[in-house]
Amino acid sequence: MNKTAQRKHSHGQQAFAERLITHLSPRSAVSEAYRTLRTNIQFGALDRAVKTIMATSAGPGEGKSTTIANLAIAFAQAGHRCLLIDADLRRPVLHKVFGVDQRRGLSAVLVGKVEVAAAIHSVTAVPGLQVLPSGPLPPNPAEMLGSKQWQGLLHGLRESFDFVLIDAPPVIAVADASVLAPQTDGVILVLDAGSVPRQAAQMAKDQLDKVGAKFLGAVLNNVRVEDDYQYYYYYYTSND
Repeated sequence: MNKTAQRKHSHGQQAFAERLITHLSPRSAVSEAYRTLRTNIQFGALDRAVKTIMATSAGPGEGKSTTIANLAIAFAQAGHRCLLIDADLRRPVLHKVFGVDQRRGLSAVLVGKVEVAAAIHSVTAVPGLQVLPSGPLPPNPAEMLGSKQWQGLLHGLRESFDFVLIDAPPVIAVADASVLAPQTDGVILVLDAGSVPRQAAQMAKDQLDKVGAKFLGAVLNNVRVEDDYQYYYYYYTSND
């Protein structure tokens, strides 16, 4: 890799890492929103344990990966042992967000090329958080995520961590999220409030209902926050 390519690669890594607002700016209003989401998940399903949580979206570019990554950090910051899995085996980004080796990841584990312990990466900047990247992109993602190998792996990881958070592809675009959803304790639907058509959002929710997903709720991105809310937040979190 020449120097120009190295600079571009480094800049790209930094741009992805800047999405981790809960780590970079834990006292911000956005970070507080992620902590509220964490609390709502923990106390919103008191009749059952919610340990495996999947995030999907209606379409691409709605912020599902950023949402699930920041939520994972919020859980880790609360003292939980948390694993973040990149199960988007078509357009993975979490290896870029956290700067880990994509090659040692989920798909390599499922085909028996890598042991799971060697594929899980610790995030040294966030104690308690570990990441399982996607691995090399397979030709059959949906079949891989519906396999007995995946089901056995998820069961074992569920027992090893307090929370397992999963980044899945958009639910309308491909079948992967529909295959994954029924295997988890709860699903979050991430929607871009500024661009996603209402019909697409409804189609995504209907598809999750059709496969029997345990729907935890929706997260709206790019929502305008009123100035009064910002005032109240900074008033109660200031050091003065």
